[in-house]
Amino acid sequence: MIKKLALAAVVLGALSGAAVAETVVRIGLAEDPDVLDPTLARTYVGRLVFASLCDKLFDIDEKQNIVPQLALGHETSADGKTVTLKLRPGLKFHDGEALDAEAVKFSLERHLTMPGSFRKAEISSVEKIDAVDPTTVKLSLKNPFAPLIAQLADRAGMIVSPKAAKEAGDKFGLKPVCAGPFKFVERVQQDRIVLERFADYWNKDNVFVDRVVFRPISESTVRLANLKSGSLELIERALATDIKDIKSDAKLRLATQIEMGYQGITLNVGNSDNGKNGPFGKDPRVQQALEAAIDRDALNQVVYNGEALPGNQWVSPNNAYYQQKFALPKRDVAKAKQLLKDAGVATPVVVDFLVPNGPDTRQLAEVVQAMAAEAGFDMKIRVTEFATSLNEAEAGRYHAYLLSWSGRVDPDGNVFSFMSCTGPNNYAKYCSPEMDAALAAARIASAPAERKAAYETVAQMALAGGGIIYLYHRPVIIAHTVKLSGYKQLPDGLVRLTGVKVQQ
Repeated sequence: MIKKLALAAVVLGALSGAAVAETVVRIGLAEDPDVLDPTLARTYVGRLVFASLCDKLFDIDEKQNIVPQLALGHETSADGKTVTLKLRPGLKFHDGEALDAEAVKFSLERHLTMPGSFRKAEISSVEKIDAVDPTTVKLSLKNPFAPLIAQLADRAGMIVSPKAAKEAGDKFGLKPVCAGPFKFVERVQQDRIVLERFADYWNKDNVFVDRVVFRPISESTVRLANLKSGSLELIERALATDIKDIKSDAKLRLATQIEMGYQGITLNVGNSDNGKNGPFGKDPRVQQALEAAIDRDALNQVVYNGEALPGNQWVSPNNAYYQQKFALPKRDVAKAKQLLKDAGVATPVVVDFLVPNGPDTRQLAEVVQAMAAEAGFDMKIRVTEFATSLNEAEAGRYHAYLLSWSGRVDPDGNVFSFMSCTGPNNYAKYCSPEMDAALAAARIASAPAERKAAYETVAQMALAGGGIIYLYHRPVIIAHTVKLSGYKQLPDGLVRLTGVKVQQ
């Protein structure tokens, strides 16, 4: 009897040990995300969390092709004004509710009508949404809209639980309920976001991680130190200057891609009196002068060890929609000084330079500051936390804003919301009917050649004084421990844990 009890104790102990041996991936983020509501969210780092929390109707693959996720596919009518989506059958939200056509209709209408929605402009061409049957959604459009499926491969395509959203109202982001591989557990601001594996996920056989913990750590050196010590399994936005160090560490692995987005300087040309009466609000030649003072190749070498791709447009020189006609300009200080003189601007031109906190952004700002000084600009750097910088930019409390964009698979996603008169990310408040017409033409056209022709007009106007100086396209630099296997990095910079395994 004593032997049997002892054996039982051993078995129970083994079972108990197995129960606590869950697989955990701890991820170091460069910032704390904003609200975890796909309709209201606007930060890049939030998209990294959403990649685990909220599945989309579509996704992209390594070659930037759009592929199925919650939706199996789509069909577009001959006139381009009706798009029919076919959903996977048997989908469930984290709260057990069915994810069907009615839920998709609810989420898309929420994106379109919720006050403060940052998705409205992305899918504003949608006029009516019908749930044809449980797995079929029909979208009726105001006009043909070429980027629609690409928009549904990002936050506009994230589907939330109608029940949870109705109950929570504008507090939904405090405890989001979606249909991703992991469900929400808790959030402690500036400390952690915890998710756990969702047992009823549609692709559960490809999820091997039990728990995900996101830890905001603003200093990249500290993130890397935590990765090396084993306190983290993966970090995002490692510095280019650390690539050699990461590669030389046998316990670490590197995953890189050139981003789909860009690093640039947004200039306040009309956002509040601060913009209208500021250095860039009255004459586009001041923007042209600042651009002429900047050496993109030198910036790349100093800040990114030559790992970035210099550019002067919202898509990279590798993109099919890049306008080769507008070549990358070289630095020309004499030209910059002459432009300021022609504009009748007294020097030094004092600029309130808003910069999100981070070692690479601070370094970039300092190099730009030094370059611009030689042309007659006094760039007064003002470093703030990232979410604060967005609020400052939205209110127009800045002259120049060092702002990066993580990028979208369709070029419209990199330019429309920043350059159109009513775009939600148009912090510069640049507005031109001709620009709006060109942007609209690129949205309506379906043939790539027609769209590229429309974007030529956009590029010409943007480069002449559209309120953004595009600098370069950064490398997405993800570092993780060798304990993680199966990790793949895509050019959108998101961290996808489906297919990833953890060695204990």
